[in-house]
Formats: sequence, C-alpha cells, structure tokens
Amino acid sequence: MKGKGKAQNVWLLLASYFFYGFAEWKMIPLLLTATIVFYGIGLSIGNYNKTNEKKASILTTVGVLLGLGLLLYFKYLNFFIQSFSDFFNAIGLQTHWSTFNILMPLGISFFTFKLISYVIEVHRGHIEPSKDFVDFATYISFFPTILSGPIDRPKPFLTQLTKARIFDYELASIGLKRIFWGMFMKMCVADRLAIYVDAIFDNALHHNGTSLAFASLLYPIQMYADFAGYSEMAIGVGCLLGIKITENFKRPFFSQNIAEYWRKWHISLTGWLTDYVFMPLNIRFRNMEKWGSIFAIIITFVLIGLWHGSAWTFALFGLYHGLLYIPLMLSGAFFKKSKLKKNSYGLPVFSSSLKMLGTFLLVALGLILFRSASLNEVGMILYKIAGNWGSLFVDFKSLINGILCMIILFCKDFRDEFFPDKQAFSTGVFHRYRYELTVAAYIVLILFFGVLDGNQFIYFKF
Repeated sequence: MKGKGKAQNVWLLLASYFFYGFAEWKMIPLLLTATIVFYGIGLSIGNYNKTNEKKASILTTVGVLLGLGLLLYFKYLNFFIQSFSDFFNAIGLQTHWSTFNILMPLGISFFTFKLISYVIEVHRGHIEPSKDFVDFATYISFFPTILSGPIDRPKPFLTQLTKARIFDYELASIGLKRIFWGMFMKMCVADRLAIYVDAIFDNALHHNGTSLAFASLLYPIQMYADFAGYSEMAIGVGCLLGIKITENFKRPFFSQNIAEYWRKWHISLTGWLTDYVFMPLNIRFRNMEKWGSIFAIIITFVLIGLWHGSAWTFALFGLYHGLLYIPLMLSGAFFKKSKLKKNSYGLPVFSSSLKMLGTFLLVALGLILFRSASLNEVGMILYKIAGNWGSLFVDFKSLINGILCMIILFCKDFRDEFFPDKQAFSTGVFHRYRYELTVAAYIVLILFFGVLDGNQFIYFKF
C-alpha cells in the first residue's frame, strides 16, 4: 500500500481511538491490549497453518476463549454470581455472595465478536493474517461501528484498507442521504415513540392491559427505528470515508415467518452466530437429523438473547425465538425461502399480509421479555394484557408526531420492499433534483418532528 493509503488508515485509527476515548477513555488500554494480543495470535496462527495444524488449532482455541473471557468477565460474571446465589438460597443453602463493581466497556459485545471472527477466519484459511497493525487496529476500533455495529467480517473490511481511497462523489452522496435518513429514524420515530412507550413500561404497575398492549405494539417499531437508524448513520459515515460497511437490516416487518424475520433483522449478528455457532453445532448433531438442527437453533438463540444482556429475561427472549423455529424446521419451511405472493398490482395477497401481521405480533410478544426489567414484571404485564382492559392512556400531544413519522417510515420501507425500482418522479424537475429534494425533506422532517434531546441508542448498552 502506498503512502496515501497508509496515512488515511493512520488518521482513521487515531479518529477511532479519539471517538472511543471521548465515549469511555478509561477502557482505551483494554481495547488496545486486546487488539495487540489478537494481532499477535493472528500472525502466529497464519504461520502455524502452514507448518503445524495442531498448534494453529490450539492458538485459535486460545483466541476464542480469550474473546469469550472478556465477555464473561465484563458482562456476565455478576449475572452468574447472582444466579447461583439465588439458586442456592432457593433450595435452602443460604449464601452471601457479593457481586463486583465492574464497569462494562462500551461496544464490548461488538468488538469482541470481531476479534473472535478474525482468528477463526485466519485459521480456516479464508484470510491471510494482517501484517499491518494499523489496518488490524482500525478494523477492530472503526468508530462508526464499534459502539453498536454492524459487525463487519474481517476479509471485506481489511481488503478495503489495503488500498488508498479516492473520494467518490456518488458514494458520498449515498452516505449523506443515509445519515439523514438514519437521523430521521432515530430522532423522529424512535425517540418520539419512546416518550409514550417508556412512560407505559417504566410504570407498568400503574397502567391497564389496553395501554400495555398498545405500548407493546409500538415498542418493536421504536426499537427498529432506533437500531436501524444507527446502522444507517454508521453505513453513511462509512460511505463518506470510502468504506463500505455490511448491511444490518432489510425491512424485517415485511417477513412472513420468524426465520425470514431473523434474516432481515440485525443481519450481521445472526450471520455471525450462524457461521460460528449454529453451523458447527448443526454438523455436530447431524446424526439427530431435524432434531439436531432444532437443538442447534435453540442454543444459538439462547446465546443471541444473552448477547443482548445478562439477565434471564434476555435468555428467555432467545429461547422464545428458538422455540418459534420448531414448526418451521419440522415442516421443512426453515430450509426454503419464503415466496411472496403478489396480486396484479404488485402488492402482497391477503394470505401473505396475514403472515406478516402474525410474524409482527409474535415479535412484539417476545419483545415484552426484552423490554421488561424482571420475570415478575413480564408476568404482570402479560396478566394485565390478557384480562385487565380499560381506557387507553394516550398522550396525543407527544404521540401523534411519532405515529405520523412512523407512517412515513412504513411507506418508505413498503416502497423499497415491493417497488424497489419504481421512482415517484421519473421525469421533469423533480426527477432532476430528486436527491437534493429527498435530503431536504429529511432535514425538514428532523427539524420539525425530531426530538433534539432524545435518548441514548438502545444498543449502546449491549
């Protein structure tokens, strides 16, 4: 790589560490140490791949265990201590185990998965170990994605760093538009809906089943707009820098079953766990045929749940989704791509629309586990939804703007899903200035409807 590309990567690395340090400067030594250790492990695995496969396998295992060890210590140690303590107390063995005051590094769930995938990919021979420390450190710490993803795989990302990046006006234009669209999703949809959703869930004891059910239907949309909005902004910033980041969402609420939903939701995470957890387990249990695949998918989804947080509500959230796969796997539908039936106007037929609605309702039900602070709260919310109906609590002043922006989001996703090649204005002045008008519309919507002092991104805490 010539000097210009090298200088670009150095500046990108410095910017990434400045960004991370601005968010959480105390954890910079941890990030740097982990990067140095895994850089060395990757080089060693690459050397032993050619001379000693056994040592290469041992080093890969060490790398995976180190990555998991970081997660276990910072994210799950107190969870396990508290869980074992509660279990022993429940069976009459009184314990007084104290938890530790551990500060969880921001983005640890994301950058540890990058570290783990790197050593696995080097061992599998899918990539050569990076000999340039700056390139590798930039991949791990890349500032648009380190806090909340997407989780880029090493080969596509590192390949882009090996050559100088020339400013691409078209790519930068796409990036700018995606940044403003992501801001609209976050500030106008997610943060607007959060005003109502948080008011209901944070005081669930004082609200009836009608309000809780309505909030439960809004929460998936709030979460989608929040997380996908961040991903849009991250991808957009990547475009401005000349780096293509993996896509993370593909209009998940137009899915006809739960398997299709997970192929469109948090794509980088589900892809990561499919390659490194589900597929190896599926091969290990292949003698059990379909039941082996079911066992593998349930384990994978429990891990997906725990990846999101160290609480039994998250574990049950994952188990819930894993169990939803069982009918699909027994019927063989899991292994087939869902076929969308359309009418003469290109719209989904009634049966397909009904499947989409059913999938959305299943997702919304599962997210009650995700949103609740405890299993007791989950039980209380479900009990109220099942029978404690009453007048709907609605603060129209705070909610109406959020619903209006939600409709705009739905219309854009609908157009992109069913009419991706159709343009609203194919000729004339509107067509000529469609980019400028689109960006201007996003900015106007943000200024008029955006919550300028909104909440932190939901996935920052994971």
